[in-house]
Amino acid sequence: MQLKESLTSAIARLTAENVPSPHMNAELLLMFTLGCDRAYFYAHPERALTADEQSRYESALAERARGVPAQYITGHQEFWGMDFIVSPAVLIPRPETEHVIETVRELETSDLRPQTSGKTRGPEVRRLRSDVRVVDVGTGSGCIALALGRELPDAEIHATDISAAALEIARANAARHQLENRIQFHQTDLIEGLKPDFDFIVSNPPYVGESEEDQVQLEVRKFEPRVAVFAGPSGIEVIIRLISQAQAALRPGGWLVMEISGTIANEVSRLLKGWEEVRITSDLQGIPRVARARKPQR
Repeated sequence: MQLKESLTSAIARLTAENVPSPHMNAELLLMFTLGCDRAYFYAHPERALTADEQSRYESALAERARGVPAQYITGHQEFWGMDFIVSPAVLIPRPETEHVIETVRELETSDLRPQTSGKTRGPEVRRLRSDVRVVDVGTGSGCIALALGRELPDAEIHATDISAAALEIARANAARHQLENRIQFHQTDLIEGLKPDFDFIVSNPPYVGESEEDQVQLEVRKFEPRVAVFAGPSGIEVIIRLISQAQAALRPGGWLVMEISGTIANEVSRLLKGWEEVRITSDLQGIPRVARARKPQR
């Protein structure tokens, strides 16, 4: 079968199976099967797929038709301009989580210390503090920790997860991006056992309540790690524990930055009573997405 015919057939199949964005999914899985970019198969529509290629494409389409996320089929997902290995052991990185990185970068930039270099004249040279300590709690694929490793090249960065399988993926991603010497990984529950005095504690914790399960996309409920999605009956169980641990682990004036959802935004604000500069920001769809709070200086 020619490439154009295979793609047309795949789009029709995914459409009939009610797969979201069938055209995009058909293209993505074809690129994965052939190891090419989109421009290639539009430039060579007459190119015939080999029997092996057609078989692998059909297999990938069958997996997607039964609900397996495309990222788990291809084994990759882009985040913050970086390519991450993903598997069913980790939550698939999502664009909304990039707001966490933006928030940390904004807060750290506002805390710049002026430095001058020798007798150099001209504008003052401003650099990020070199003693910043950051921990990404529940790192999963490592996407937050590695993105911060790129954005804060002088920071000491830690990443934790309770899942050994998730940490294996995170370490593999760190090695792929040559950040394995920058990130210290820990298998632990939240931040138990870690040395305190962090400047930033960041997290995309599980924040969906079991009572909301019917409102979660089927492919998320069925294929993504439940421990990374559901926090308990109400959705704030893990966040309650994280806030408590962060209170002890942050240095005075340190920041807690968490991804949240609109359904728990008010409750999170209540839980952060007593913290300073509490603020909840929304994503591009206007949904409350990131909570930030500063530990009091004294």
